[in-house]
Amino acid sequence: MVKAVAFLRENDSKSAGTITFEQHDENSETAITGTIHGLAPGKHGFHIHEYGDNTNGCISSGGHFNPFHSKHGGPDASERHVGDLGNVVVDQSGVAKIDIRDAQVKLIGPLSVIGRTVVVHSGEDDLGLGGHADSLTTGNAGGREACGVIGR
Repeated sequence: MVKAVAFLRENDSKSAGTITFEQHDENSETAITGTIHGLAPGKHGFHIHEYGDNTNGCISSGGHFNPFHSKHGGPDASERHVGDLGNVVVDQSGVAKIDIRDAQVKLIGPLSVIGRTVVVHSGEDDLGLGGHADSLTTGNAGGREACGVIGR
């Protein structure tokens, strides 16, 4: 079993949460769990971005992790970026509980997400269905609110 973790920080450096990843073997789903604090209530896009670089804040993490050059979609879509994990829902107290199982996110093998960045966006991901110019690339989820590099 491989385990990894990302410590998320908001752009103003306040702690925003911890996301853990666990994968039993190369063919199993990856469990993605955790808690995020301090975001506005509502839905927020939740993605894995291609670079593990936060030197200029979350913007340094590049675009969504998309090794197959697919269109953006929701986590259950037949076509999506590997990093497309949909939305997290933040409650009225500013807390989001994460509990995702995903077959495309890997910790083992050549497409491992270890060393890449988890990003929480300011707005809702339209899952590629919004008709906006950014729908099929970013889900039109807005700015980057919090991020953290995935490490072992």
